[in-house]
Amino acid sequence: MNVDDLVWQARNHGGVSPRMVQTFLDLGQSDLLIRAAQERGDWNCAQAAARELCAAAEFERALALLEPFTDVGWRAAEWATAEIMIRQGRGDEALAMVRPDVAEPGDGHVCARYAELLVKAGRADEAIDVITPHLGEYWLRTRLVDLTEEQGRDGRVLEVLTQVAEHMERSVDAACEDCGRSCPADGTDRWHVLIMIARVLERSGRAEEAVEVLRTETASGRRHPVNFPEYYAKLLARQGLIEELGSLAATEPYAAFAVYAKALEDAGRAPEAEALLRGRIEAHDHSKDRAALMGLLVRRGRIDEAVETGRSTYDYYDCGNLLHWALDLLVDDGRPGRALDLLDGLTGAWAEGHPDQVLGLRLWLLGEAGRCAEGIAEAAALNEREPGEWDTELARLLERDGRPEEALALLRSSTHYLADLDLAEMLIRQGRPAEALASIPTIAEDREAAERRKREAAEQREQEDPWAEVGEPTQKAPF
Repeated sequence: MNVDDLVWQARNHGGVSPRMVQTFLDLGQSDLLIRAAQERGDWNCAQAAARELCAAAEFERALALLEPFTDVGWRAAEWATAEIMIRQGRGDEALAMVRPDVAEPGDGHVCARYAELLVKAGRADEAIDVITPHLGEYWLRTRLVDLTEEQGRDGRVLEVLTQVAEHMERSVDAACEDCGRSCPADGTDRWHVLIMIARVLERSGRAEEAVEVLRTETASGRRHPVNFPEYYAKLLARQGLIEELGSLAATEPYAAFAVYAKALEDAGRAPEAEALLRGRIEAHDHSKDRAALMGLLVRRGRIDEAVETGRSTYDYYDCGNLLHWALDLLVDDGRPGRALDLLDGLTGAWAEGHPDQVLGLRLWLLGEAGRCAEGIAEAAALNEREPGEWDTELARLLERDGRPEEALALLRSSTHYLADLDLAEMLIRQGRPAEALASIPTIAEDREAAERRKREAAEQREQEDPWAEVGEPTQKAPF
C-alpha cells in the first residue's frame, strides 16, 4: 500500500466501497474484511474490521490490523488507532500521539477530529477550547453542537455561540450603516449561529427560549437563506405551535408550507392539510408542493392519486425524481405493469433529454413485471448497437430469469464501468461472499482503470472536437 492510493480511495470510494463493506458486515463476514485489509491494503475494510474487533473487545487485534497503515503515514489510521487506545483506557497516551502540532491548530479539520477524540476521552471542555477559534466556519459550529450533545456542557456551548452571534451582529450593524438598509454583511451567516443556539436550547429543555430566538430574528426583517425559515418551521412543528407555523408558511411558503401541511397531518387534520396543498398547487404549481401532496396521499394509502398528483411534472426536463418515486410506488404496490405503461407514455422534455435513463428504467420494469425474455431481447439489441454499454442491465435480467451463471460470465467479461460492482453484488446474492470480494479490483487496479477511462474519454473528445474542454466520461445512471 501507499498513501497516494489511500488518498485516491478516500476521494473516489475505490477498492471495496463503503457500501460494499457494510454489505459484508451485514452478512457477518468481518473475517473477509480483515483478510482484505491485510492482503489488499484496503483502508475501508481495515477501518470497518477494526471497529468490529473493538466491539468484541479485541483491541490488540484491531491495533495490529491498523499498524501497517500507520507505518506508511496514513493519518486516518493514526486517528483510528488513537480512538482504540482511548477505548482501552489509554486516553492520555492516545491524545499525545495525535495532538495537533504547531502548524496544525489553524486546520479546522484536524482540530475537529482531535476534539472528537477529546470528547471520547471525557474531556469535553478541552474539546470546546480546541474548536472555538474556528467557529467562523459554519460546519465547525455544527460539529461543536453535535460533539457536545449529552456531555453536560450545554451552558458553555451556549455562551460560546452567543459570543459568536454578538460579534456577527456588530458586523451586520456596521454593514447596514454603510448601505443604509437592513441586510447581512457579506459573508456573515449569523442566522446559522442562531439555529445552533436554538438547537442547544431545545435539547437542554428550553424549547420556548429556542423558539423566541428564531422568532425575534425572523421579525428583524433581515434576509435569510431558505435554511433558516425551514429550520424555524420544523422547530415550531416539533413544539406543536401549529397556528404560528401557519403564519410563517403564509410569509415563507417555499420553506415552510410543506412543514405546515405535515404538522397538520400529524395533528390529525389530514383533510385540512390536503386542501391547503391542493390550493397552493392550483395557485403556484411548484413541484415541491406536489411532492408534499404525494407524500400525504401515500401515507393515506392513496397510491393512484399520488401518482396522478405528480403526473404533470413527469415531462419536465429536471423533475425525474418525482417520476422515479412514482415508478417505485407502483412497483412496491405490486403493479410494475402500470409503472411500465406510465414510463412508455412519456413524450416530453425529460424523456427526450434522458434516453438512456428511460431505456434503463424500461429494462428494470420489464424484469419487475416478470417479462424477462422481452427485456433480455431488448437489452441484447441495445448491446449490438452499443457493445458492452448494456451489459449490467442484461446481466440483471439474466439473473432474474434464473440464469445466474450466464449473468456472471457476462459481467466477468464486461468492460462496463459498473460490471465489477454488479458482479460482486450478484455473487453475494448467490451466497458466494468470498468470490465477491475476490472479484472487486484492488485500489491500485481500480485507480488505474479510472485513469485509463479518463484518458480514453479525453482522446475521444479530442478526436470529436479538438477545441472542446476535456471532462469525465458520460455515464448512464445505474438502475
